[in-house]
This record gives sequence, C-alpha cells and structure tokens, in this order.
Amino acid sequence: MFRFRGDRAREEARRFAPGLALLVLVGGVARLVADAVPGANHLLLAIVAGVVLANAVGVPEWAEPGVATHGLLLGAGIVLMGARISLAAVVDAGLQLLVLVLAVVAFTLVLTELLARTAFGLRGSLASLLAAGLSICGVSAVVAVAGGIRAEGEDVTYVVATVLLVDAVTLFLYPLAGGLLDLSARTFGLWAGVSMLSTGPVAAAGFAYADVAGQWAVVTKLTRNVLIGVVVVVYSVCYLRPSASDVRGSLRQLWVTFPKFVLGFVAMAVVANAGLLSEARISHLTNAYRWCFLFAFAGLGLDVRLSKLRAAGLRPASVAFLTLCIASAVALAAVTVLFG
Repeated sequence: MFRFRGDRAREEARRFAPGLALLVLVGGVARLVADAVPGANHLLLAIVAGVVLANAVGVPEWAEPGVATHGLLLGAGIVLMGARISLAAVVDAGLQLLVLVLAVVAFTLVLTELLARTAFGLRGSLASLLAAGLSICGVSAVVAVAGGIRAEGEDVTYVVATVLLVDAVTLFLYPLAGGLLDLSARTFGLWAGVSMLSTGPVAAAGFAYADVAGQWAVVTKLTRNVLIGVVVVVYSVCYLRPSASDVRGSLRQLWVTFPKFVLGFVAMAVVANAGLLSEARISHLTNAYRWCFLFAFAGLGLDVRLSKLRAAGLRPASVAFLTLCIASAVALAAVTVLFG
C-alpha cells in the first residue's frame, strides 16, 4: 500500500511539475526584467508575459495541469499574507469598511438588475447572474448563484465570459486610473477591493499599485466575498421558493464555491496578531506570499484566452461595462467620504 501511494505521488508530481516550472520561468523572467527596467512592475509584467505567451504560442498540453494550480497559489499567498495584516487597523476601519462594502455591493447588484432588465432587455436568470458576478466575486458568485436558481448553461457561459473580459480590462485600467487620480495606497486598495470583480485581478492590481494597496484590496475583497452566502440564499428564495431539499442543495453548492482561503487568511491574521509568530518568521511568510503572488499572476496571464473573451455577448458586456463605470465612480466617492 505504501509503495502504491509513493507511485501515485510521483505520478502526480510528474503531472504538475512542468506547468509549475513554466509559472516559475514566466514569473522569474518578469522579475529580472522589472529589476533591470526602472519603473517596471514585476507583477504586471508577469501577467502580460503570460497573456502574450498563451495567445501567441499557446500553453502546451503537458503544462496545463501545473498552470491550472495558479488559483491554489493565489489562495496560499492570501493565507500567508494574513501574517502581515494588522487586525487593529482592520478593526479601526471595521464599521466604515462594512458600511462601504454593503453599500457598494447592494448598489451594484440593484443597478445591474435594473440596467439588464429594462435598458438591455436581458431575461431574468441572465440578469441575475450578471448582478451576482459584478457585485460580489466574479465567476465564483456566478457559479454559486447559478446552482441556486438553476440557470441555463448558456447563461452561465455568457456571464463567465463577460466577467473574464471585465477582469482583463480592469486589471490594467485600475492601476493606471489610480496613478492619474493620485490616489493614496489605502484609498486605491479600498476602491479596487470594493469595485473590481474577481479576487485574483483585485490582488494583482492592488499589489501592482503598492504593497499597502494590495493588502487593503485583499482585505476589502475578502469582506465582499463573505456576502456570497447572502446573495445565494436571496436569489434561491426569489427564484425557487425552495423546499428543504432545495435549501440543502444550495448550501452545499455555496460551500463548494465559497473561497475557503478566507478562513485561512483570518486564522493566520489571528495567530500573527496574538504574538505567536516571531518577526523573523513573519518576514519569511511575507517573502513567501510575494513569491506565491508572482507565480499565481503569471498563471493568471496564461489563463487569459482572447477567444474566450470574444465569447462574451454584446449586451451582457455592455451591461457589465456601463455598470462598472457607474459603480466604480460611486465606490470611489464612498471611499473618499468614509476614509478621507
């Protein structure tokens, strides 16, 4: 039995190692170029290099399993980043941060529903999937809500493609806009965390802007992610008026799609702030999460396919970008009012 497990482990290692090596190569080259070019950001370079490689050459089949682990690397980086978070600062901002997240999420969700149904004539489930994806956490929210309202597979495909398109655009536009507006690191992090979509692009944009911005962006985004449960339950009730079995099914779907690294992040932050980690250990964890993010963002770039982005329908994409423009402006105004 032990020999069988050892063979299985070696087989899995051979399966994932080539793709992981590709992530290290792309991230390492981006880091070297950024060190050699003044003003270049190694995280954005890793993403750009990944996008160019994936769409100009393609990701080899032998590398796909390892490249697909970039989501796990992102989650690991977020968990490790918990060691650098000051819970005192988060608690000080607690009520204001909660108000900010609740207000922007509610505004974005209602705005998307109204625009999709009235101005663009999208049918019910498609509008609701868009609203969930734009207001909470991108693809994870789309999949979770789709299970709760039994949405058609075609609707899920359109909305996922739309989310990927918005993620790709905002990943580069947000740091540029933050620089043009001369936003402070904390202001930018809060703004990105409360108005961008998926966790990966939020973290990438935040850390590309500044380390502090990245930390606030992730904290704000994780606060938003927790609301996925509320949205799934609300939509399930509105669409299905579910029986007990429907509720249990929705809760199981919620647990499957819930970003569990949120729990690890909180646990790590509690351990670090309780004084159970030395400064030297925290420094090692900080270095580790930065490398995790670098390789995760290389994978994020390698996962961007222009063919997938073109699959987004014109009307869903129009709703998404119009909502984003309005909601991001409202979110920045809210951040400015609440946090000065």
